[in-house]
Amino acid sequence: MKDRVVICDTCSAEGAAPLGAAWADQLSAAVAESGLDIDVKMASCLNMCDTPLSFALQGPQKATYLFAGADPETDTQDMLGLLSLYLNAPDGWITEAHAAGRLRLCLQGRVPKL
Repeated sequence: MKDRVVICDTCSAEGAAPLGAAWADQLSAAVAESGLDIDVKMASCLNMCDTPLSFALQGPQKATYLFAGADPETDTQDMLGLLSLYLNAPDGWITEAHAAGRLRLCLQGRVPKL
């Protein structure tokens, strides 16, 4: 199993259509183009419904992160920066997150590796 980003496919602002599936497709293409070795997956409901769009970062023997409030229209480049940081953190513990841009402000929680 390799590192992955899991994007909620049911998150949406009130009265709006969910954006997660479209962002996952867009991000998959951007990840492939950038050469990052990470899977882009979708999951229904990450329980962050009050602040869509949510996603998680997971990896074997790595810390897990949960983010909410992502904007697919503006955050794809920041996501690539965040994914690069995560991939290069052996235990997943990111201590300097400026390369993640605005997404570093969307962090909701971090769980240490098992």
